[in-house]
Amino acid sequence: MTTHDASQWNAVDAYFTDVLVPADEALTAALADSTAAGLPEIAVAPNQGKLLQLLVATQGARRVLEIGTLGGYSTIWLARALPADGRLVTLEYSPDHAAVARANIARAGLAETVELRVGAALDTLPLLEKEGAGPFDFVFIDADKVNNPHYVAWALKLSRPGTLIVVDNVVRGGKVATEHPDDPSVTGTREMFDLIAREPRLDATAVQTVGTKGYDGLLVARVLDEPQG
Repeated sequence: MTTHDASQWNAVDAYFTDVLVPADEALTAALADSTAAGLPEIAVAPNQGKLLQLLVATQGARRVLEIGTLGGYSTIWLARALPADGRLVTLEYSPDHAAVARANIARAGLAETVELRVGAALDTLPLLEKEGAGPFDFVFIDADKVNNPHYVAWALKLSRPGTLIVVDNVVRGGKVATEHPDDPSVTGTREMFDLIAREPRLDATAVQTVGTKGYDGLLVARVLDEPQG
């Protein structure tokens, strides 16, 4: 088996992005302003953002839920795939991050499409259910990994048959395969996998990725019309 170093992963990502994901002023500015504000540089890569956009468009989604806004970079990708009357609700724990995201979303012309709610997602999600905000057609989960099983459970509550749920950062540098991890983020991710494996209403897979975001991966789950027997 041939091994490759991170510089080659990055070069391939750069090639994909240059060829298939043209530079975009609003997205470039969103990343720049997020960095300038001191936000952690953990936004999805451009080619991954484009993948999210294509998934939302393919899904024909009109309502999207995002758990974990950060600076709004992925939010912009997701929201751009929505029809004119589409709606995206994004949840962000940090008021400082949310302020940066609001400005980035507004500059992208999506302030009327995106509703950003500030606070702990596990406090906000029950409010969405109470308000009848769902069902959502697409859910993107990219927040604290410790609570991944809870986020997936809430995504399922706020979904419909056919809803697509995508969870980012599920490989944890390969540590997800550790049977007794000492990292709470890995433990939370493994608990999420266990929950999905037991849940008859979800059909899922996960893939590993390499690139500018290092060694990672994502999970994709579809809510079934009928539980698997």
